[in-house]
Amino acid sequence: MTARSFEPNDRQTVVAPNGARVHRDHLAQSDVLRKSFYEVCPAVWCFVGNGLSNQTFIDAPDGIIAFDTGESTQEMALALQELRLRTKRPIAAVVYTHFHYVEGTQAVLDEKNHIQPLPIYGHRRIAVNKSRTAGEIAPAYGRGLVEQFAITMPTEGADGLVNVGLGFSYRNPAHAPATPGFLPVTHELPDEGEITIAGAKVKVRHSPSDSDDSVNFFFESTKVCVHNSVWPVLFNIFAIRGEEYRDPRELLAGIDNIVSWSPEHLIATHGPPISGRDRVREIAQRYRDSIQFLWDQTVRAINKGWTMDEVAAGVTLPSFFDQDNFTSERYGVSEHHVRQIYAGLRGWFDGEESKLFPLQPERRFERLIAGFGGREVVARQARGALDADDLRWGVELATWLARSPEATTADKELLAHGLRLIAERTPAANIRNWAITRARHLDGQSPMDRFMRHSFGSRTIANTSATELIHTLRVLLDPAKAEGVEVHVRFDIDGEISGLQLRNCVAVPSNGAGAAVEVAMSRSTLTSILATKLLWSKAEITVNGDATMVEMFRRCFDHAGMQG
Repeated sequence: MTARSFEPNDRQTVVAPNGARVHRDHLAQSDVLRKSFYEVCPAVWCFVGNGLSNQTFIDAPDGIIAFDTGESTQEMALALQELRLRTKRPIAAVVYTHFHYVEGTQAVLDEKNHIQPLPIYGHRRIAVNKSRTAGEIAPAYGRGLVEQFAITMPTEGADGLVNVGLGFSYRNPAHAPATPGFLPVTHELPDEGEITIAGAKVKVRHSPSDSDDSVNFFFESTKVCVHNSVWPVLFNIFAIRGEEYRDPRELLAGIDNIVSWSPEHLIATHGPPISGRDRVREIAQRYRDSIQFLWDQTVRAINKGWTMDEVAAGVTLPSFFDQDNFTSERYGVSEHHVRQIYAGLRGWFDGEESKLFPLQPERRFERLIAGFGGREVVARQARGALDADDLRWGVELATWLARSPEATTADKELLAHGLRLIAERTPAANIRNWAITRARHLDGQSPMDRFMRHSFGSRTIANTSATELIHTLRVLLDPAKAEGVEVHVRFDIDGEISGLQLRNCVAVPSNGAGAAVEVAMSRSTLTSILATKLLWSKAEITVNGDATMVEMFRRCFDHAGMQG
């Protein structure tokens, strides 16, 4: 048996305690992630199962070093409560392994048991990465999180959430309402070297993983490695939510460096700690070898002239990689990872002739349906394929129907049925959660429409400058409305000056110098408009110059708050 995306075999499908229909290996991951405050070795603790990530604490000469603070102040506050059952020593430093789990730092200050000023260590790109997710790509980024991490899925029933592969949920519902408490880095980490944190000597190594700001750490005195490289699942080269390319070669270098450190204890951002030098080496080496296998065999196939679809079908992990959770497909799946490697190396065009100038999708689906004998024939064949466990073909046929211009409710429900079959037969959390979320969108139980527009959530943009918000409007420009419009607008947002110049159907960012007209408003007004809580026409805005130009300007943007 090889590692697999899903198998048409009902014997793999079980019913979880909450009624969820799920692959048995996906359910088994819940036991891996069970809530536990581990004492890894004397004076080193790791809290697993409190949220999507771990919180790790190391007792150093000057106090406690806290690694990662989770997704809210509530999450970190609970971790601190658990820590205080073991030690009362003050927090002497906070360290971010990367930018994903940094929202609970304020809880350290709120506890009032820390040194002052509190040093916060992290890579120089943490601030940049936090900002980019709240800017131009915010709708896609947010929608991807919802789909991958089951945010709109129910807690019970056949569609019920089981786990998200690296944790039980994106944000632990026990911590609601989640309050963000990010504090910026005060001490930038070097790309490589030895530094002192809270009186302890620490080796650091910039080791890109699922983000380009990931840093791994090694305490020589205790042989403890804190890292973001070896996960409790097969590494996610491709995230189904959509992310920047993760180069496997960089990840391999990071894992090789971990092995060279020869740690006795391996503490990851996710999952339980691993102890024992031989066990650490065996798991780390098998982990990196699974990634090298996918890379090498994808490159080999590319050189043979295989298309991307042929690579996805032909490159599969050998069965021995499926022996435990570390290199099993309990998060993402290898057939998606090899596609990402292909795209990262060679781009979207894989040499298949039909992909050079394909038909527009709706026209293509119409012609395929007609060629197969009409909608009733395609629907009958789709149902037959799904009933026969031919899930790939059944879902493809159902997709033609659901995405064609004449799609009916029944067509969408048929595709939703196919996606649910995939969901219950895949061991991968990402795939199950995506498939069920999409199915619930198709059948109307949990529509995703609100995640398909740029509404600038107030919490998301809280730390984004007014200039960046104004400049982000350029990706909302509707070229049909902007054709022939030429105007340069200067924005004064509580004294922060920026500008946008409309020309040639683009909105060019500027500093506002030389603008023909000025718009002044408060930051709260701007954020309310962008969050669609306030319409531009109803807002308190001062215009200096030709007001008709401003009206023409704002109506060029595909945003309800700007146009209203």
